[in-house]
Amino acid sequence: MRKRLAPIELDNYKPLRDIVFETLREAIIAGQLRPGERLMEVQIAEELGVSRTPVREAIRKLELEGFVIMVPRKGAYVSDMSIKDVTDVFEIRRALEGLAAELAAERMTEDELEELERLLVRTAETTARLDVLSTVDMDTGFHQVIYEASRNEKLSNMLYHLREQIQRFRTQSLSRPGRLRRVLIEHQGIVDALKQRDTDLARQLAEGHIDNAEDALLAVFQEDGEEEEES
Repeated sequence: MRKRLAPIELDNYKPLRDIVFETLREAIIAGQLRPGERLMEVQIAEELGVSRTPVREAIRKLELEGFVIMVPRKGAYVSDMSIKDVTDVFEIRRALEGLAAELAAERMTEDELEELERLLVRTAETTARLDVLSTVDMDTGFHQVIYEASRNEKLSNMLYHLREQIQRFRTQSLSRPGRLRRVLIEHQGIVDALKQRDTDLARQLAEGHIDNAEDALLAVFQEDGEEEEES
């Protein structure tokens, strides 16, 4: 593994293992640690300026969240995702996102609706600038408001973990021509349904939004596969 991790800044409010976990997770999502790459505890500890213990604990947590796989007698590797993995994740996510939107249409507050409206405005701004990274942040925040508005903590946690599994690919999928604009339109439709307290429409639009996200991501996988064949 090439050196690419900067020493971490200690945060008195967080346990060291959590800081190391967040650092490694962000490195995986950003592509600094790539699928199939072996995670060497000693080297990571040296780069981050910590002992091996919090690194070991962080790697175990990354395994639980699907970012890392443990290979017997070989060690820890950044997990890869096959097309089957992606379709499995989206199959579950489609159903749960629809349920979250349906529940949110019944239960969300006016303050939460206003927060979604603010996120739409900010998303329009990042979309106009073709700022993919900021739009990813807006999209994450948008869905998180809906999860929390469902008032179902177990559902919210399940959706969070599913989303995290494909988070590293979202920049690529949102970079596809026209996708940023379509996401904004889809989000606007969902907000309109939530404001109308139309549970059926909210579910339908949320499920369609996830279907479109899956299509965009699978197109990225297909393009990457074609590029590998050509090379």
